[in-house]
Amino acid sequence: MTVRAEGSSGLGEAGWLDPALVAEIRDDLLDHPGPVTDSAVAAAVRRSGRVLGSAAMLELVARLSAQLAGAGPLQPLLDRPGVTDVFVNGPRDVWADFGAGLEQVPLSLGAESDVRALAVRLAASGGRRLDDSSPLVDVRMPDGVRVNAVIPPLSGDVTVLSFRIPRPRAFTLPDLIGDGFVPAALVTLVEETVARRANFLISGGTGSGKTVLLGAMLSAADQAHRLLLVEDSRELVVVHPHVVQLSARQANVEGIGDVPMTALVRNALRMRPDRLVVGEVRGEEVRDMLTALNTGHEGGCATVHANTSAAVPSRLEALGALAGMSAAAVHAQTSTAIDLLLHLRRDGAGPGKRGIAEVAVPVLVEDRVHTRLVWDRATGFQREGVAQLQRTFSTRSAAPSESTPAHASRMPASPPSAGPGPSRREAPRLAVIEQEDGR
Repeated sequence: MTVRAEGSSGLGEAGWLDPALVAEIRDDLLDHPGPVTDSAVAAAVRRSGRVLGSAAMLELVARLSAQLAGAGPLQPLLDRPGVTDVFVNGPRDVWADFGAGLEQVPLSLGAESDVRALAVRLAASGGRRLDDSSPLVDVRMPDGVRVNAVIPPLSGDVTVLSFRIPRPRAFTLPDLIGDGFVPAALVTLVEETVARRANFLISGGTGSGKTVLLGAMLSAADQAHRLLLVEDSRELVVVHPHVVQLSARQANVEGIGDVPMTALVRNALRMRPDRLVVGEVRGEEVRDMLTALNTGHEGGCATVHANTSAAVPSRLEALGALAGMSAAAVHAQTSTAIDLLLHLRRDGAGPGKRGIAEVAVPVLVEDRVHTRLVWDRATGFQREGVAQLQRTFSTRSAAPSESTPAHASRMPASPPSAGPGPSRREAPRLAVIEQEDGR
């Protein structure tokens, strides 16, 4: 028979462990480092003066093991195949995306104090501090999971967590083509973009698949090329024999050690890259990227957040302002640095399916960059845009290699139509474009 001291029970009326007891034992274990074993927990309970029954002890061991290892009770969810994002909006308000959109998960994380303790521990494991003086943090865990945490009062009464789970393997272009992410009409165009080392930007909203497409295209690059990848947080997965990945570093708990993207981009240029890749342009690094792509670095690419391909020039102008660039300088450099824009949408390949929605080329008109549509899903290929792209590609020579399909060694005279039907316009033949240009 188990004897309980009056007022010392660790169980509530509903059989839940008392959050105060869990917090007390957890703090004791942190003061006595070592594996979270049954005996270690039992010793901590004895030091607290509490007495627990066997069922409560087993529950306490399970709870503390989850809290002190990995992402706690969220770890099985993060390990589940196919999961891309997990969101915690409260102790009993957990959501996850398993590839088909967000859905609520029936999972309890205990009390608000448990969620906050988990957030603090995850931040500490990434070398950051999360407390009242630093109430929000974004860190990358050792297993590659990216964690964003916000604590009260910034997040109301509850701690909010966001997890971005990296893919276990890289997608290839055949994968994306088979899934419809890359439409059949654009297969040759995408292959040519890689083979001819064109400079391109991939735009889209959050979760539209920008990193997925960029990784697949880079995986198809010439295997003799040296790829230099610069990212704020490492997310790109590239299957290629010669890849160097650089990641920015935030300041530590002492406020020192910060290494920004701008410094990494400049340093990457000294490492003799055949292709300079900026995972996501979101700040001052846009200046260094545009400068690099205007000084002979071919095959450069990056991703950028934008609502449409037509909005990309304005987006770059806004980012350039952060770097002290004038609007005229941004537009002038963009017009000569970027050859092609690929825009993605979450429903670009149909309801609930991500994919390429638009392809455009930048054109300088009266000192401002505008975009000329090459292709979109609604109307197919556009004559003027295709002509502009053909002229751009004609200035770049493609060197066939083992990673480049034989049929992609040159831009076809007539890119394939986006599909049958009167609403889709077939791409004009190269011969017609040449005749018109000669008039």
